[in-house]
Amino acid sequence: MIVTLSGLPGSGKTSVAKDLASRYGFVIISAGEQFRKLAKERGVSLQEFGEMAEKDASIDLMIDTRQKELAKGHKMALVEGRLAGRTIDADLKIWLKAPLEVRAERISKREGIPVSQALEETRIREASEAMRYKAFYNIDQNDLTCYDLIIDTGLWDARGVVEIISAAIEGLGKK
Repeated sequence: MIVTLSGLPGSGKTSVAKDLASRYGFVIISAGEQFRKLAKERGVSLQEFGEMAEKDASIDLMIDTRQKELAKGHKMALVEGRLAGRTIDADLKIWLKAPLEVRAERISKREGIPVSQALEETRIREASEAMRYKAFYNIDQNDLTCYDLIIDTGLWDARGVVEIISAAIEGLGKK
């Protein structure tokens, strides 16, 4: 089974992915992790790397291609990433959403930075990604019609979100 888990920064993808992997034995394939790793390897911030990616389509294309290849190699794969639901042929495609302020609070805690900084960096990152995805893939991030399940993670904690997704996964297994 292949499940994609997508959403904007701070929507809870990583926390939910870890719980689902533990529960079902999914191998997690994370675009964000790859993006952060590449930024670190090049010695630049996420914002700087996003600016580099705006000028070099090969960065996003490399991450997407790698996710597809890795997903094919596993019977139980959970592919986490903004575009995963649009680029991966999956059994279940999930989008996690939450208000910007909620996501900035989460990012602030995760990164150990002030909320105001997380808010500003998130706005810049999202604008950069929206521009790249439109230019490179003709994708409008506001169009969520390709997803099977959309969950507002501002309403439930990670455990509650995992329970909702688990019901969907188990429902698929009964077909």
